[in-house]
Amino acid sequence: MSSEPPSQRLPFEPASNRKKTPKKPPETEAKLVTEEPKPDKQPKATKTGPQAQSIPEAVSKRMISRIAVFCGVPTILGISTFFVSYLIVSKGLFDLPNTAVLLVSMGCFGLGVLGLSYGVLSASWDEETSGSTLGWEEFNTNFGRMREAWRAAKPKS
Repeated sequence: MSSEPPSQRLPFEPASNRKKTPKKPPETEAKLVTEEPKPDKQPKATKTGPQAQSIPEAVSKRMISRIAVFCGVPTILGISTFFVSYLIVSKGLFDLPNTAVLLVSMGCFGLGVLGLSYGVLSASWDEETSGSTLGWEEFNTNFGRMREAWRAAKPKS
């Protein structure tokens, strides 16, 4: 279990000691047709159902904006290497080996993949806190949480 007190848990972080509920058998079509509709007196959604497991909108927007920067910039650079290398070779400025173009573009696309993960992990997962500009402190905190969850999920042998 987590070493953090329950007040430090995130609203969308799953409880580690929750047990799975058995599945209900599927209803038959005849039973569905004969049932009468129930009145709309359902309680309002609380933070105990699926809503508690979802990522808050403020946090997801923060993650998306960081992904756009940390993944988008290297990906755009990776695509632009093809255009720039084409212009260099077609204008005859100098001879550019194909392997150089390949390695530079692969490096940029690889940085884009790493930026995707860093964009998610560097965002503050607390709704009220926006976090720092580069998000290094948040990355360390969130990566530590993720590593702790991996260790907790690892089967004991």
